[in-house]
Amino acid sequence: MDSDDDSMVYDEDELSDPEDDQEEFDISCDVEAAGEPSAKRYMKDKDDFSYDCLTPESIVVSMKKNIDEVNSVFEIPRSIARILLTHFKWDKEKLLERYYSGDQDRLFKEAHVISPHRNQQSCSRIKNTRSSGRSLMKVDCGICLCTLPNETFTGLECGHYFCHKCWNDYLVAKIRDESNSQNIFCPATECDILVDENFVLKVLLDPTIRSKYHKLIGDSFVQSNRLMKWCPAPDCTNAIKALYNDAKPVTCLCGYTFCFGCTQPVHEPVRCNWLRKWLKKCDDDSETSNWIHANTKECPKCHVTIEKNGGCNHMVCRNTACKADFCWVCLGPWQSHGSSWYNCNRYDEKDAQAARDAQAKSRAALERYLFYCNRYMNHLQSSKFEQKLYNQVKDQMEKMQELNMSWIEVQFLKKAVDVLCMCRNTLKYTYVFAFYLKKNNHSIIFEENQKDLEMATEHLSEYLERDINSDEITAVQAIKQKVQDKYRYCEHRRNVLLDHVYEGYDSEIWEYFEEKI
Repeated sequence: MDSDDDSMVYDEDELSDPEDDQEEFDISCDVEAAGEPSAKRYMKDKDDFSYDCLTPESIVVSMKKNIDEVNSVFEIPRSIARILLTHFKWDKEKLLERYYSGDQDRLFKEAHVISPHRNQQSCSRIKNTRSSGRSLMKVDCGICLCTLPNETFTGLECGHYFCHKCWNDYLVAKIRDESNSQNIFCPATECDILVDENFVLKVLLDPTIRSKYHKLIGDSFVQSNRLMKWCPAPDCTNAIKALYNDAKPVTCLCGYTFCFGCTQPVHEPVRCNWLRKWLKKCDDDSETSNWIHANTKECPKCHVTIEKNGGCNHMVCRNTACKADFCWVCLGPWQSHGSSWYNCNRYDEKDAQAARDAQAKSRAALERYLFYCNRYMNHLQSSKFEQKLYNQVKDQMEKMQELNMSWIEVQFLKKAVDVLCMCRNTLKYTYVFAFYLKKNNHSIIFEENQKDLEMATEHLSEYLERDINSDEITAVQAIKQKVQDKYRYCEHRRNVLLDHVYEGYDSEIWEYFEEKI
């Protein structure tokens, strides 16, 4: 098709002009929340883990700053600089080291872009030999196969040209339908050159598609950056940027706290890899097979799974190719049992021992999992009542203020509930840690610390829920002292447990079950 806008098409011989490549591409960001702060918030945790909380506007500013820093050193188009940074997961130091220590042409090839230095030389040669009459030629588009004037064709530095309509439809499909912004390649067969921002914005006219493309570019900056994570809180569009990648708790501007390493809720003391295994074990159907192993047996001859559906222990395999007779109790042949099957004395026979051992092992594994899972779920369920307890404590704080206590003086109750919730969360994940932990002297110490924290937490919880009602100021002062003593002891026991676990991590004293899931 013909186009009146000369800026939207390229001559067949007209590859990207180096001057055009320097055109600024503007990545904007639509923010729905009016009045949302655009500045960063710098934070540190107790271990000096520094991180920034970035709003959508700050994310775009940070991305442009990174691109400008690389562009000022390499003196290449900003769109190419962004592709290189994405290829190295926005690690500027690694990109700089690779750029100056190796083959630059190979670097650009690995990043799926044409070297701008080589392209600049080829552009000069092509422009000197370009003929003005060739714009009147008609050629066939390789996608729609239509014969169109040469001036309606456009393409990348790789030299593959297609009509403007095909390019527009291709980019719209990638951006709107596939939500793709990073991996849009040239549509030519076996061509792996990436489409850059300048080209996309010159071809696309629909403002809705252009706006979505801008948003996808901004999102890709966070997703491909190893030092940035999206806040997982519902409806939150902020991100966290850290100085280094570590499994540390971070708090977003929205108030949500999560683990920077895996974006799960804070899960001290268990590490991210074990938590992922545990969550997969709880969520998928892996335990269904454990139940089958614990409640069924295999035919000792053909190994078909059999479930006992009656009281008789004389089992006959239903497999038509087997029909084996065996004893459900010992899995030995039924023939030797005769009429005295109830006096089964074949417990130590070698032909049945292997099957019984497998059955016992499977049942023990299931019982062990259920032991830790039930305690994990118990603390998970208890944490769901946090808001109810907060409301109850809030009422008590208001009553205490009526007894001439200041707002600051009654904050000890909220602090106590905060500590209680924190201890329950820690206890919940101690059972995940213990599930994968092998027994040794250090694990016994861990279980003792776990037991002490359990007792302290339950005492604090019981006291807060039942024993803080009073209408006398002297009694309230006594309650305050008891609550403070209890939550401080809980904090102490939690710190003792965590210190012991992290010391074990540092000295590598923990031994784990390498369970296949």
